[in-house]
Amino acid sequence: MDGKRVSSLSVRIGDAETMSTREARATAKTYLAQISKGEHPNPKTVVAADDPDQATSDAVGQSGQPNAVPKGVTLRSAWERYRDAHLIRKGRSEGTIEGYRDHVERLFKDWLDAPLQELAEDPAKVITRHDEITKEHGPYIANGGMRTLRAVYNHARKAHRYLPADNPASVVDWNSEERRNTAMGSDDLPLWFHQVAGLPSPIRREFHLFSLLSGCRPTALMEAKPQHLDLRRRVLHIPRPKGGADRAFDIPLSRQMILCVTRVMRFARHCYPERANDWLFPAESESGHLAEQKEDRAVLAKWGNDLRQTFRTLATPAGVSEFDARLLMNHAIPGVNAGYISRHKLLEDHLRTQQQAISSTMFAALGNLIAKDGTIRSWLGPRAVQRAIEASKHSTEGDALRAAA
Repeated sequence: MDGKRVSSLSVRIGDAETMSTREARATAKTYLAQISKGEHPNPKTVVAADDPDQATSDAVGQSGQPNAVPKGVTLRSAWERYRDAHLIRKGRSEGTIEGYRDHVERLFKDWLDAPLQELAEDPAKVITRHDEITKEHGPYIANGGMRTLRAVYNHARKAHRYLPADNPASVVDWNSEERRNTAMGSDDLPLWFHQVAGLPSPIRREFHLFSLLSGCRPTALMEAKPQHLDLRRRVLHIPRPKGGADRAFDIPLSRQMILCVTRVMRFARHCYPERANDWLFPAESESGHLAEQKEDRAVLAKWGNDLRQTFRTLATPAGVSEFDARLLMNHAIPGVNAGYISRHKLLEDHLRTQQQAISSTMFAALGNLIAKDGTIRSWLGPRAVQRAIEASKHSTEGDALRAAA
């Protein structure tokens, strides 16, 4: 124009294999706006079209190798974003978050600083890792780890559209997972009660019993607090079960469950007078509450989710419908009518009656063992707690009782 030569600019926007057309158009509009102002949008990659030598120089790094296109978001940053924006923001429980963290930071520790794009472009690496975890840790952990990786990748792709659409965790040959069948029947309960009665810790005894009577997930029950207990309404509130605060619910209490929490609170005040104010099942742990519910199987054959399965199994002979059992266990209700059910409206009368039927069925399996079996009688018999606490005050057994708790 006016005899002046107009120079053109060549600007590298990105790699066509890693950038979507939408991202490319948006970036191009930004660059054009800068160029119209006389600014170079990216001085390191903008070169004059009539200077091919300079273009070649800019396209090649000082080492003589082509400048690599940044690979983008890493597994570490994607996991941190998923944790904060998805798990914590949606109120997922600490146990749930810890499970995800264990998968990412232990099973994929050496991948934390690897770009997700590299994993997506090398699915064989993901398949091999799934095989390795299966061999070393078992099929369930291997599948769980890959489900976590899949979730983190899908979440990251919402913000980083250059990531390939094919999720790298979806290519694995999933291990078959059979539903665990570890429930007890009525005939198994007498031996189980005898084993629980022999545990040295009174607080752990009551924890296992309440787990059986409620069918509650152990991790949620461990974090129960005295203020969550409403004896007037006869309910225990679970504020952060699996699924987070949105799944909070009340457990209706049977007579046997009320006696159970009464015993544990008395033992708690004796063994842990300060921590008893904060936790229903206090313990000598960093958190202040019971943090580990596993027992030696030779000492106690069934615990944890075994008891949850037992609750569901014995609900049937107790005459409790599948629908009511799912409500008591805080399971999701399938079908389009689930949204019309107001659980709290059923709680005060109907669900408590169903809960009592299950507890009565369980204790009926004991027959007269509370009177005949000295070990069980010392736990569940009349004035058993008072006698145990009084005895501990006048002997070295008191220290042993606190240590066991």
